[in-house]
Amino acid sequence: MTATLIGKILAFVLYLGFMIYIGVRSSKKTNDAKDFFLGGRGLGPWVTALSAEASDSSAWLLMGLPGLCYLGGIKETIWTALGLIVGTYLNWLIVAKPLRKCSIAYGDAITIPGFFKNRFKSNLCAVISVVLIVFFFTIYTASGFVACGKLFQSVFGLNYRIGMVIGLVVILSYTILGGYRAVCTTDFVQGTLIFVAFIISGLIAVIALGGPSDAIAKAQDFSVKALAGEFNADLQSVFKANQNFGVMSAVSAFAWCLGYFGMPHIIIRFMGIRSNKEITTARRVGIIWMIIAYIGAFVIGTLGTVYLLPSLLNGSTAETVFSESMLKMYPAFIAGIFLCAILAASMSTADSQLLSASSAVSLDIYKGLINKDADEKKVLLVSRITVFAVAAVAFVLCLLPNNDSIFGLVSYAWAGFGATFGGLIFLALFWKRCTSAGAASGLIAGFITVVAWHNIPSSVASIFGVYEILPGFIVTLVVAFVVSLCTKPDDEVAKTFEDYKKMED
Repeated sequence: MTATLIGKILAFVLYLGFMIYIGVRSSKKTNDAKDFFLGGRGLGPWVTALSAEASDSSAWLLMGLPGLCYLGGIKETIWTALGLIVGTYLNWLIVAKPLRKCSIAYGDAITIPGFFKNRFKSNLCAVISVVLIVFFFTIYTASGFVACGKLFQSVFGLNYRIGMVIGLVVILSYTILGGYRAVCTTDFVQGTLIFVAFIISGLIAVIALGGPSDAIAKAQDFSVKALAGEFNADLQSVFKANQNFGVMSAVSAFAWCLGYFGMPHIIIRFMGIRSNKEITTARRVGIIWMIIAYIGAFVIGTLGTVYLLPSLLNGSTAETVFSESMLKMYPAFIAGIFLCAILAASMSTADSQLLSASSAVSLDIYKGLINKDADEKKVLLVSRITVFAVAAVAFVLCLLPNNDSIFGLVSYAWAGFGATFGGLIFLALFWKRCTSAGAASGLIAGFITVVAWHNIPSSVASIFGVYEILPGFIVTLVVAFVVSLCTKPDDEVAKTFEDYKKMED
């Protein structure tokens, strides 16, 4: 065993051990369901902000997005990043305060299905929401395990599946032990690590290539050569495909902004912050983090083409551009610490998703419908079993053919949540007239639209080349609106809505 390998192993062991330690510490403060799922609504703005953004970004920020840049998908990267930054800002600005107030007004709901159930006085809305959460979060969580597998394979030469198992075990350990508080605390640490990794590594890459002007010129020269086929046919093919980026592609990339309004693992942070007055601070912290992180992803992915020369990555290995750059850039131990940022991105998303799925099943299905008299211990037990079950199914999903693209898995799940929950969140918060029938119909119609649109090839009609989140979001809004107008609202629900609107910030 070489000194280099020992250094990398030591860095990873220290990091993973620290995550488990946080889970153990947090478990001592987790006494009931509200603590486990929402941290007792007692977390501050910095932890809330970095937790929200770290859980949002996932492994695609350090693997999927840089990999897309490496393969010449710069335009798509820019439009996607712009959409995500705009979506994040509007989510904090428009949704955060009203959602926190509204969730308290409607029975102090601590889950998104629970909020829909109380807001629309409908068990059906809760059941549909739980089904959607489990379905799409299983897909989303799988992307995190894929990232862990690729990382351990790239860094240590481990078998891809063994790498996924390591990530699975650590994520399960601290999520099952500590719940929401552990997830948010680890996300804060992970968000900080991602932030520092991008700033320092981006600067080093620029300096190593001779400064900003020389770095850009060298990257452009690489692109010209790749398109001309001077490296290999595989790289040429992918670069050419990424050049076909028109108006429809830009609309699809920017439409990622709609996803934020419906992401359960993100908007649940708004419900868990200590007070509405601290949301402004959290918004500023979160936006600054995002802007710098996306710039870092763009720099590493774009300059990685020339920084890693004479080595070349291809379509199947491009998502390791960040890890390969770190290994070349730093001594083994320091590289290992920064490579843990990829684990951080994977874990900060997967843990939040597992927690959201478990809360939906244990509170909204088990306690809400099956065993209404269940005590806190039973609810926590069911939630922990659910965490394990969803993780296990997600792991199996990773093993299926053609499910090893991080960007592809995230894209599908992102569309599912943004299209279904996003539109309904707006109606729930800002339209008193929305009824239970309208809400349930909107959720179902949005889900069907996303799945159908995703599986219809653009060769059938060019319109199907648009990212499925956009038509799904529109269908959810329209169907929920029309059905609500055709059905009678509940007087008690409407009265509570008026009380919520009068609540102070």
